[in-house]
Amino acid sequence: MATTKRRRAQAKVKTEPADLAGKLFPVAEGDRQASLSCVKRLPSYLQLLRVLQAEGHECVSGTVLAGVHNLEPVIVRKDLAITGITGTPRIGFRVTETITAIERFLGWDRQAQAVLVGVGNLGSALLGYHGFGNLGLRIVGAFDDDPRKIGKWVHGRKVQNVGQLARFVRRGEIKLGILAVPAQAALATAEVMVEAGIRGIWNFTPATLKVPDSVVTQKEDLAEGLAVLSHRLQHLLHQPHLAGQS
Repeated sequence: MATTKRRRAQAKVKTEPADLAGKLFPVAEGDRQASLSCVKRLPSYLQLLRVLQAEGHECVSGTVLAGVHNLEPVIVRKDLAITGITGTPRIGFRVTETITAIERFLGWDRQAQAVLVGVGNLGSALLGYHGFGNLGLRIVGAFDDDPRKIGKWVHGRKVQNVGQLARFVRRGEIKLGILAVPAQAALATAEVMVEAGIRGIWNFTPATLKVPDSVVTQKEDLAEGLAVLSHRLQHLLHQPHLAGQS
């Protein structure tokens, strides 16, 4: 049975793209499309809007929201228009309505259940992160193939054998998986996740995955982020007038 599924998956496989900067995402209603850069900006707007809501603000100007990314207000208006929200002249955007629109657009208005595979240092840290609840995500299962970890409790989840993954995923109708295994095990583990029924993989390994077209992936490369930060720091330190500032 597994062999048949593997052959079907291999019949139409895509490689995880290294750069999605120009990617356009279809919007459910109508034929509008959102760029990846737009999608990436929405959580920052949402974070500020939640702060303003907690402080009792009913409206916010596009200029204030634009300050999050040092953008022109017109870019903010275009970003929010994708979610179905438009501002009112001299009033701005209604905070509560805009929060609802962004959460609905991102799918964060309904909590998605996910499984995590790979309970090492990074996987354990992800299990312990409490901010996922505000992002519409709940990790309901943790899996590993290390006998020393199986059966232990990590941040409220009992680590299960990877061999139990398929049954767990199908029983819970779970579609999202987090991959945090060592790089050498990433491809094989991703294949196991796909065969179990996972349709979206959040990849925290440096490996580039090969998955069927029916599966989407998002790669979080810590090395790339550190490289950018290190380069910017070196540039800063070579500017005498800035290097000594605290």
